[in-house]
Amino acid sequence: MKIETTCVQGAKDKNNSTGAIAIPIYQSATFAHPAVGESTGYDYSRTQNPTREALEQLIAILENATDALAFSTGMAALAALMELFSSGDHIIATDDLYGGSIRFFDKFSAKKGITFDYVDTSDVEVIKSKITSNTKAIFIETPTNPMMRITDIAAVAELTKNTDILLVVDNTFLTPYLQQPLNMGADIVLHSGTKYLGGHNDTLAGFLAVKDTKIAEELRFVHKNFGACLSPFDCFLIIRGIKTLAIRMDKAQANAAALANWLEKQEKVSKVYYPKIGAMVSFSVDSEKTARQILENVKIMAFAESLGGVETLITYPMLQTHAEVPIEDRLARGINEKLLRMSVGIENVDDLIEDLERAMR
Repeated sequence: MKIETTCVQGAKDKNNSTGAIAIPIYQSATFAHPAVGESTGYDYSRTQNPTREALEQLIAILENATDALAFSTGMAALAALMELFSSGDHIIATDDLYGGSIRFFDKFSAKKGITFDYVDTSDVEVIKSKITSNTKAIFIETPTNPMMRITDIAAVAELTKNTDILLVVDNTFLTPYLQQPLNMGADIVLHSGTKYLGGHNDTLAGFLAVKDTKIAEELRFVHKNFGACLSPFDCFLIIRGIKTLAIRMDKAQANAAALANWLEKQEKVSKVYYPKIGAMVSFSVDSEKTARQILENVKIMAFAESLGGVETLITYPMLQTHAEVPIEDRLARGINEKLLRMSVGIENVDDLIEDLERAMR
């Protein structure tokens, strides 16, 4: 099946005897055993639940993964991922990551004795120069958040091929509809499913999609024991969201391209960051005053954190997504008082342009 069809038809309930088109919500914490030593395949919902199983299998198909695991949030997925690493391990990470990822690495993983080098992963030679005998993973986000830099996944995969270094890609911004990192040589894909996969700003979720069976088994063990699994109802909502992923991404991407083109022509806009793919656009304006004026005067767009929903959101990274990144690091990456980030939705693009134009005046 083509990916558009998979989004709509890919989630299957293997227990369905009713002909229900929608995946049922199996709102049960526990399951009865047919007899001693026998199981239906489900024992306790923390271990597995039929609704979550259908969603995980859908994510695995979309990402061409051996297995996929659904978590209560993207940060829960990241926390589980980091259990693969131990004291003394070294990780090379994109320097322009989502601020929450940097916070988790620096505040929690570092306490376990894991060390990090944050580099511009769009430069493969820089990555290569940082690899040591203790390097266990390269963690990239592409496009980056919020500066929209692109890393060549396949080129980085050439560095990790035939080594024990894992290549992990945060694919939240583009989703498997626009980018499939495992097909390019990555080992693990991370998603905040709260964003485009859910698509409606109403559900928290996280995912890990894994290529290697052994690593998948390790993560299943972590998943079961951490307990941060996605609830049946939230699984239902994410499945429903994925059904429209393709058409939402197409519309939002077209809107983003049009907005980026319009912003390029505005006197008060000094730089536009749009990688010509996806629906995220960042831009710098001429002053902090202009930035705050836009945030306080948009009417259709919402001044709010997060991204990936049908509604257009505009964010102030220095005070929101990257507020806890040390100021010197933040400024070095261009995340200053003049930078704004938009998650472009599926509204009429003329309305969005008029909203920004009015807010700038």
